[in-house]
Amino acid sequence: MSHWNLPFLDSLSNISTTEGKYALIILNQPFSFPLLSRIWKACQWRCCADGGTNRLYDLLTSTQGQDVNSYLPDLIKGDLDSIRSEVRKHYESQNITVIEDDDKYSTDLMKCIYSIEEKEKTEGAQQYDIILLGGLSGRLDQTVHTLHYLHKLRKTRKRVFAITDENIGWVLDEGEHFIHINHSVLGQTCGLLPVGIDSTILSTTGLRWNLSEQESSFGGLVSTSNHLVPEEPTVWIKTSKPIWWVAELRSLA
Repeated sequence: MSHWNLPFLDSLSNISTTEGKYALIILNQPFSFPLLSRIWKACQWRCCADGGTNRLYDLLTSTQGQDVNSYLPDLIKGDLDSIRSEVRKHYESQNITVIEDDDKYSTDLMKCIYSIEEKEKTEGAQQYDIILLGGLSGRLDQTVHTLHYLHKLRKTRKRVFAITDENIGWVLDEGEHFIHINHSVLGQTCGLLPVGIDSTILSTTGLRWNLSEQESSFGGLVSTSNHLVPEEPTVWIKTSKPIWWVAELRSLA
């Protein structure tokens, strides 16, 4: 039985050490400054995946009143075929570690995850909860890679979230889950997606349209455009196979 909270989305982002540590990976997809600011403050370690560095730099230099050097990542990593030369030079001038990894059998996201795992081994501490800024929008093949890779990561990592300005999602492994809902942050719409499996048996409470031992598959029923209920602080989900849970995110502006 797993309990899921999203303290990194709270406006104060005051996360205690008992709630875990968060690592941020910025991907090469658009995001707003309010979302970046809130997630950044909640994380103890931040990494840009290749072209994600351009996204960070361009957003900060185009946002009035923001200093690009107020948001310096701990690491920039990837095959570095996307990062612009002037952006790379800027961060190198700020003594940010830039690692070029030309392994053709891993994506920039996978390379950054590897660095987090190496950091955990060195620290000998608990796993970081990972937040991907991006990954669920833009090119379809990249979105499918996010869905696929997080499905695989569930075997070795407890919590990996993908977030955009529109939604947040993560993989629920087989079993029971309690998702604690902050309705001031999450919007109305949510979905339970049987991605990467043949089918699953779903039961839920706390949704507008609950399921009771209902089979879900791409060839049958898929619970998209379901709704969170404002009076319900918790959603309970029981699934016989791993699924993707996604929820709409309210504007943080």
